[in-house]
Amino acid sequence: MLRKLHLVVATALLAALTCVLPASGQAAPRRIEITAKRFDFTPSEITLKKGEPVVLVLKSADVPHGLRFRELNVTVNAGKGQTGEVTFTPDKTGTFVGHCSVFCGAGHGSMTLTLHVVE
Repeated sequence: MLRKLHLVVATALLAALTCVLPASGQAAPRRIEITAKRFDFTPSEITLKKGEPVVLVLKSADVPHGLRFRELNVTVNAGKGQTGEVTFTPDKTGTFVGHCSVFCGAGHGSMTLTLHVVE
């Protein structure tokens, strides 16, 4: 009876660890930090690989900003002096232009970031 109990407990612990721990060989998503300030994103160009997860971290240096890639259905916002994050996996190759999605002043319309997705 005691042996059965130990087996049940060991099986339950193993199952719990399998659910909590990431699979070996599975890397954490690549983190890319982007600073937004009137009327510029730094860096202004990023290259990603199709199918590899990424976290875009948008930091606002002055007023609220956003970054939207319409074709990829990706949007992230950051309040004044704050940070916002979005995790996504590019599913198509090409060059995509992201625009500031929160009005930030007279140069807002020219505030872009170019994203290259390669195989």
